[in-house]
Amino acid sequence: MGSSIPDHIGTLEYAPRTDAAQRLKRLIYGVMAIVALLVLLPSTFTYVNPGYVGIVIHRAGGGVDPVPLGPGIHGRIPFATGIEEYPVFLKTLVLTKNLSEGSANNDEINVNSVEGQPLSLDVSLSFQLDQSQTPRLYTTFRTDINQITHGFVKQTIRQALQEVVGTEPVADVIGPKKAEATNRVRTLISQRLQPLGFDVKQFTINELRAPPAVMEAINQKNVMQQQALTAQNELQKNTFNAQGDSIKAAGRAKAITAEAEAQARANELLARSITPTLVQYQIANKWDGKLPQVSGGGTPLIQLPVAKP
Repeated sequence: MGSSIPDHIGTLEYAPRTDAAQRLKRLIYGVMAIVALLVLLPSTFTYVNPGYVGIVIHRAGGGVDPVPLGPGIHGRIPFATGIEEYPVFLKTLVLTKNLSEGSANNDEINVNSVEGQPLSLDVSLSFQLDQSQTPRLYTTFRTDINQITHGFVKQTIRQALQEVVGTEPVADVIGPKKAEATNRVRTLISQRLQPLGFDVKQFTINELRAPPAVMEAINQKNVMQQQALTAQNELQKNTFNAQGDSIKAAGRAKAITAEAEAQARANELLARSITPTLVQYQIANKWDGKLPQVSGGGTPLIQLPVAKP
């Protein structure tokens, strides 16, 4: 007799194995779904930092939302929506030769004076972006703010400096007209950046470098001008002192003349006042007390002087 396994026993053993495989698949699918959710969940939200605005970029169509996102958490469609942050706080762009300031590159601005002399300038620009204009700014350049400032803004500064410094002698730009040139450059930069949403707050020329021979000539000229100014001041001082001495001498002479005239007038008045009395006194002093001996007329009367108290 041969042994055989009943059909119902094989069916019972196969059923548990099928259920276990299905549970394992469901578990795997669930884990994969959880992992996918964890991966995709962060990309469904975006966080815009304080002091920034978020430019919403639609990657599928290439468009940009006209209204930027403010600071905070915002939802978005993963892989279809991009966010580019632009700062709306006050920023300062430093363009200098010093590698420890600004960027790690030499960002000095090179222009030429009206004489054709090469000049190197270290400058700084402080600006603030208009929040409502940031989508337009991104649409224009399609890049981040650092690329814009070190590209387009830097070139705008160079062009404005060349237009202003290129019309002035180097000695004037370094010396008496530096403040005027700085204000003119700032005005040009503001006019050209404002339509793109840049509000220029301040522009400064921190340092201006010319060839050594030019700087030496300028220094010598300044020394000569200083010496000439000193000599002119000394001449004015001496002239003032001389005029003062002349005025003093004239005053003394006038005072002496006035004193002499006053003394002479006083003497004249004194002489007029004492002459009549003195004559009468002399007549009375010469009279011997005898009347005249000649008769035939009235007895002459002599008015004796009356002594004054």
